[in-house]
Amino acid sequence: MNKAVRQAYSPQGTAKLRVVPDARPPLRKPRLAQLLFDRGAITAEQMHRALVSQRHRDLPIGEILVTQGAISEAQLLDALAEQSGTKLLPEDHPPPDPALAGLLPAGLAIRLNAVPLRRAGSALVVITNRPDRADEIRAALSDHDGPVLLALASRDRMQAALTGVYGNELARIAEARTPGPYSCRDWDAPRAFRRWLAVLLAVCGALLLAPGAVVAGLCALGVLIAAINATLKWLALHGIDLPPQAPHKDDAPPIHPSSALPVVTILLPLFNEPDIAGHLIRRVSRLDYPRELLDVILLIEEEDATTRSALTRAELPFWMRAVIVPPGQPRTKPRAMNYGLNFARGSIVGVYDAEDAPEPDQIRKVAQRFLEVPPDVACLQGQLDYYNPHHNWLSRCFTLEYATWFRLLLPGVSRLGLFVPLGGTTLFFRRSLLEEMGAWDAHNVTEDADLGLRLTRQGYRTEIIETTTYEEANAAVLPWVKQRSRWLKGYAMTWATHMRDPVQLWRDLGARRFIGLQAQLLGTVLGFSLAPVLWTLVVKVAGLPHPLDAYLTTQGYLGLAFFFVACQMLTFYAAWRAAALPRHRKLRLWIPILDVYFLLASAATLLGLAELLVKPFHWRKTAHGRFSQGGQATDLMQDQTLPASSFSRTSNAVDR
Repeated sequence: MNKAVRQAYSPQGTAKLRVVPDARPPLRKPRLAQLLFDRGAITAEQMHRALVSQRHRDLPIGEILVTQGAISEAQLLDALAEQSGTKLLPEDHPPPDPALAGLLPAGLAIRLNAVPLRRAGSALVVITNRPDRADEIRAALSDHDGPVLLALASRDRMQAALTGVYGNELARIAEARTPGPYSCRDWDAPRAFRRWLAVLLAVCGALLLAPGAVVAGLCALGVLIAAINATLKWLALHGIDLPPQAPHKDDAPPIHPSSALPVVTILLPLFNEPDIAGHLIRRVSRLDYPRELLDVILLIEEEDATTRSALTRAELPFWMRAVIVPPGQPRTKPRAMNYGLNFARGSIVGVYDAEDAPEPDQIRKVAQRFLEVPPDVACLQGQLDYYNPHHNWLSRCFTLEYATWFRLLLPGVSRLGLFVPLGGTTLFFRRSLLEEMGAWDAHNVTEDADLGLRLTRQGYRTEIIETTTYEEANAAVLPWVKQRSRWLKGYAMTWATHMRDPVQLWRDLGARRFIGLQAQLLGTVLGFSLAPVLWTLVVKVAGLPHPLDAYLTTQGYLGLAFFFVACQMLTFYAAWRAAALPRHRKLRLWIPILDVYFLLASAATLLGLAELLVKPFHWRKTAHGRFSQGGQATDLMQDQTLPASSFSRTSNAVDR
């Protein structure tokens, strides 16, 4: 490299840059793997394994070798510098000039792994860790008059440069990525507050004038909602015994044993998580998937000092990287994921939470299942379970509820062809379809359920896959209520957002799915809200008067009692059936306590609805690590001898 070019790389470079054309014919660049082998950095076996991995994939051989542990990133950069004839950016070089951002659009800069650094006379210096894309980088900067010079930077420096130059722009896009008609970002909280205040005042006035009629009306509505919810539960239990929907032969993609596994990106949002270097890395490291095909992105808020401090003490494997999310509003998990999606490398994008412990073969199952299902299956939802179910009565009931939800109700709803309200973790999407949908609504506090509904509206399907991720059960009453209030607030917000145009929603979903949606979202919120009203009927057991006495005879009360008992038996049967696995069977003794447990959900619903009127986008963060030992998840999975999943027809038939 001549003196003028070297000057351009230095922080003190001036405008006096003159590039003299080289009259000699260009030399053939040595192949990187061969160069590393000749240097003695890798063995013949390591070179062969990396080349085999690269054969069917668009992956740089250097990153494969680093990810496989054959070389360090420093060795890679040194070899790249020799191969491409470029220099490594000095450690003390100032960051890129943000004023040059307009020369290269953000999306293209991320795809090419290139950032304009500075001008040096007529030359433009660009940093990259992909010198093999030099021609593409120069073509993208063809509007620049003058030579384009490349400098090498490490992956972390490239990420910092991309964030520094394009971060604020990408953060604003992340806040409004979902199309307006499908987003709740225009939610008018003061207007909603005024409306519901008027309704509340009207109800209070009616209670003063005709308390019996109001209570009777609320009880009648509560019974109706309970009947609808019970019907939906019965249909889902019936649906679980239906065979999975078979793909049409014309739609099913061919399956070849030699098909290359795809790159899978895992988005892992973190906030106030001090234990990055401990259990989080160990749990994710148990995933049995080729490391060069695994792209784990830790999403960390810029103002999160706790997690950023933990990050400085952690030694992340090369297949795991941190992306700092610039400040913005709202500060929510979906906003962070929208931002992180820009940097994803995979054709499949998954989501985990900080405390998750997925089964080791989970990513392989997901990758294989995406090869098998037709293109309209946009999402695979894994099952969730808890690794601390015996902490106390609340964790036991929480585990029973999750087992019923993920092993029976969601698979049943999916097989019935209804909308699937997604969980917040162990979700896997076709990236192209996720981006087509506008990713996540940054303002919705149950972004998962909302995205599931938007997928259904666009004609895509979600399938529940038989693989389990273990989480920590929230085992204290107040934190549990706060967590559940966010979920139910999001259900109400999702319903209200999509019902702004009910005619279009009906057209998108069809009659059956539209009616099912009312039961799934509105029915859930109203059911929990009205449950305390129905519980007032227990005074009749003690022979005390009730406002319904003016409307119901003794036979009417008996009929009502029979209805409630039937609903309870259905709930208990579903929980009993869901607890079929050996590790869950002891929990069956706690099924009668579910009545008390679900009363907490009523309190959470009222809190969530109140918050919807004053703080609609507030994200109640769930603290992790309070109710379990760090190694519980690992111990549970090591001791497990039976499959974790249990919603197939065969496994359900074992324990009826």
